[in-house]
Amino acid sequence: MNNIPNAHIATGALAPKAHPQAHGLSPALILLLATGAGLSVASLYYSQPMLGVLADDIGASERAVGMVPMSTQLGYALGILLLAPLGDRYDRRRIILIKAAVLTAALLLAGAASGIGMLLAASLAVGLAATMAQDIVPAAATLAPEQHRGRIVGTVMTGLLLGILLSRVVSGFVAEHFGWRAMFVGAAGSIALIGAAAWRGLPRFRPTTHLSYGALLGSLGSLVRKHGALRRAALAQGLVAIGFSAFWSTLAVMLHGAPFHLGSAAAGAFGLAGAAGALAAPLAGRIADKKGPELVTRLGIGLATVSFAAMALSPWFSTEGQLILIAVATIGFDLGVQATLVAHQSIVYSIEPGARSRLNAVLFVGMFIGMAGGAALGSLALAQWGWIAVVGLAVLTSLLALTVRLWPGAAKAH
Repeated sequence: MNNIPNAHIATGALAPKAHPQAHGLSPALILLLATGAGLSVASLYYSQPMLGVLADDIGASERAVGMVPMSTQLGYALGILLLAPLGDRYDRRRIILIKAAVLTAALLLAGAASGIGMLLAASLAVGLAATMAQDIVPAAATLAPEQHRGRIVGTVMTGLLLGILLSRVVSGFVAEHFGWRAMFVGAAGSIALIGAAAWRGLPRFRPTTHLSYGALLGSLGSLVRKHGALRRAALAQGLVAIGFSAFWSTLAVMLHGAPFHLGSAAAGAFGLAGAAGALAAPLAGRIADKKGPELVTRLGIGLATVSFAAMALSPWFSTEGQLILIAVATIGFDLGVQATLVAHQSIVYSIEPGARSRLNAVLFVGMFIGMAGGAALGSLALAQWGWIAVVGLAVLTSLLALTVRLWPGAAKAH
């Protein structure tokens, strides 16, 4: 009981009992948290494989419909910055329930959109509300005893990462067989079910601060200045995210050209390879619990670096061999990136328990800056110098991230 001072259990017949398992969380509650994180973040990516069909149906140009995923990502970035810190000020359970309701409504609005303007507005709202994933992960960290925090956060992160990696595969299939509107309606239904389950199963959380909203946002800068471990985590994760995003944002274009001449479905299939890496996130959490998260950050970034570098050998392979090499490398770097993220979260959550939502916001803002930069730099590198330049960019930024983690004093910073 004394391992979760920031949470208390809701009263009433529907409330879960406190700590039904020795580690403080029942398997059902862990599954709820992992599923909620995965389904909420998946909402960001459902539209991407459907853009072509969607554009024809609502009469939008390719350029206009291309703003749909941009609006969603913009909403998510704004939500992380402006809404995620509220988890320290208010009951996280209430925030999760409110965001689930808003996300359900936004997805239904997207499914009912008759024009591009309505769809863009709905997409922005989807992005804002999908940040409930960034409330769920700190909730798991708060509920978990310290000795099991890495494993439990890793399990929840597996759900989140699988949501990212599999969302495109699911939406492409549903849109092809049932239409793009059915995908949005189905997604809304899944979030509504998660909201109902969270209402029944989630405990309440005591606020850890009484700062005003303005002071709460202002404290983000104070936390960054105060904690070197936070700065290192955000910087290193942002750097390794550059290579990750550069790869995924250029893969479909690269596979479409010579010598592969493959369609978008093939690029989506590589997401399944990435999912195999994401499944190992709980293992990274266990190692972080036993050996310390600093070791996991170094191993994870090292694995990502080696995996990215291996793709530079592809010109010496046959066409089939190149695809196999890229698939194996995808498993490797995805495992490395996700293990690094889990370890960084373990480091960040241990800095100041009363500020976990704000610390999480800083970490993910750093990561999304890297993701945005990686998409832009990767597209530029591919257009100017070809695929090998994308690989070189990923290797370089991964080495810089490893330097951040190996810099003298990094292990002492947390």
